[in-house]
Amino acid sequence: MSARLRDRVAIVTGAGSIGPGWGNGKAAAVLYAREGARVLAVDINPAAVEQTRALIAGEGGTCETFAGDVSRSSDVAALVARCIERFGRIDLLHNNVGIVEVGGPVEISEENWDRLIDVNLKSVYLTCKHCIPHMLAQGRGAIVNISSIASLRFTGYPSASYNASKGAINQLTQNIAIQYAGRGIRANCVLPGLMDTPQIRAYLTKGYGGDVEEMIAKRNASCPMKRMGDAWDVAHAALFLASDEAKYITGAELVVDGGMSCKMS
Repeated sequence: MSARLRDRVAIVTGAGSIGPGWGNGKAAAVLYAREGARVLAVDINPAAVEQTRALIAGEGGTCETFAGDVSRSSDVAALVARCIERFGRIDLLHNNVGIVEVGGPVEISEENWDRLIDVNLKSVYLTCKHCIPHMLAQGRGAIVNISSIASLRFTGYPSASYNASKGAINQLTQNIAIQYAGRGIRANCVLPGLMDTPQIRAYLTKGYGGDVEEMIAKRNASCPMKRMGDAWDVAHAALFLASDEAKYITGAELVVDGGMSCKMS
C-alpha cells in the first residue's frame, strides 16, 4: 500500500461485522491500518471488534479495541481517553455506526424512533464532541461520517427515522466543516447506496418473508451497474477523504452508489 495514513491515529466506530464477511466499518479499519494508521476499533460487540483487531494484527498493523455504546456519552469519553492513553493523539474519526427501521411515523414507535436517532445521529455528535478538542490541540484532524443516499431522497420504501437521521448527519457534518475549516479540521460524508454487506443480509434474513437470495438479486438488478457495491467501495472513498489527497475538501457529500441516485425521482 502507499502508506497514505502513516503515523496517523484513527478511531473507527462500528468496526465489527454483524456476521461473516466485510462490513463497512471493518473494511475501513483494516484499510486505514494497511495505509499506516494505528487504529482504535470500536464496536458494541466485543467478539466482532476482536475479529477486526486480529485481522489487522495478522497483517502486521496496530489495533486496539474498545467495546461500548457510542450513543452513551460516558462510553464515548472512555474510548477517546483510551485512544489518547494508548496512542497520544487522534488524527481521524470515522463514524460508521447505524441501524435501520422500515416504516413511517405512524408505524414506528416513539421508543424505536428515539433509539435509532441516538444510535445513528447522537453517536456522531458525541464522538465529534469528545474528539474535536484533541484535534484542535494538534492543529489538524479529519472526520469521515458514513451517511446514505437515503439522506437525499426517498429510496423506494418508507424508512422515516433512518432517512431523517442520515439527513441530519449531512448537516451536522457541514456545520462542523465550516466551524473548524480555519483551524485544521476537515469533515466530510460518504453516502453509500445499495451495498452487499453482512448487515444488509442480516436485515433481509430477519425482515424479508421470501427468498433472501432472490431479494439480493432484485437489489442487484435495480442498480445501474447491475450489482450492489461492497464494503471496500465505501472504505476506499473514506480513505480518500481521510488522506491528504483531500486536504482541500471539507463539507462534501461523496456519493458511492453506482449511479443509483441519478435515476431516483
